[in-house]
Amino acid sequence: MKTTTKQKIAFSVLFLCTIIVVLPVVFVLGVIIRNGWKAISWQFLTTMPVNGMRAGGIYPAIIGTLYLVSLSVIFSLPIGVAAAVYLNEYAKDNLLTRLIRLAIVNLAGVSSVVYGLFGLALFVNFMKFGVSILSGGLTLGIMNLPVIITASREALASVPYSFREVSLSLGLSRWQTIRHSVLPFAIPGILTGAILSLARAVGETAPILFTVAAFYLPNLPKSIFDQAMALPYHLYIISTQIPGISSEIRYGTAFVLVGMAFTMNIFAVIIRSRLRNKKKW
Repeated sequence: MKTTTKQKIAFSVLFLCTIIVVLPVVFVLGVIIRNGWKAISWQFLTTMPVNGMRAGGIYPAIIGTLYLVSLSVIFSLPIGVAAAVYLNEYAKDNLLTRLIRLAIVNLAGVSSVVYGLFGLALFVNFMKFGVSILSGGLTLGIMNLPVIITASREALASVPYSFREVSLSLGLSRWQTIRHSVLPFAIPGILTGAILSLARAVGETAPILFTVAAFYLPNLPKSIFDQAMALPYHLYIISTQIPGISSEIRYGTAFVLVGMAFTMNIFAVIIRSRLRNKKKW
């Protein structure tokens, strides 16, 4: 069999695998959009739920989700990038660092409900933050750390070592080298980790179930020590605990949740692309 024939067969198999992966996603999105777009209105997005959450809007759930995602990124991104810089630029390649890297990769695959129980034990009970936005945001931040650390390490490792050699040969310290000759070129990859963590944080239910989510609140939270409603948990509640609710409200809530994650991703991808175009080697 000729090499070109083998390549065509391999490409065909890979294309078929891609179609098999993409089609279910397109089908799910199609169902959500087809059934949910009719519920989308200014009133639905900006009013409080009423009549036992069978009517009204999802405004407090949207605000609560934004609070949680923002707090999780504020907490996890600096710590994750700092850990990646240390592991890639300062730490020696020995058994301990290899074990740490393996642990980070394994933590990325841990079920979210485990992080929820951890947040309940540490932030809610031990640190006495209570069931609050702070507890939920920190729990989501810890859950996102492995993704951010792994993506940031890969981004730092992709920067050519010659950049470091030239900078050090000019008399700059190691930190100055990292600050001016490594990090600027690794920012697009670091943003990739932030994108993945945002997408995961927006859609998680189990961690916030134990640490922050409320069944219903008549008012918006006034501080980070208050409980909050969140879109994933709100969708779960109205789909399983509220009898007689319109399917349009359920699918409309799912549509907003997917749209929020999609918008965040698109915004971050645009920023990443612009930064990548400015930094070329």
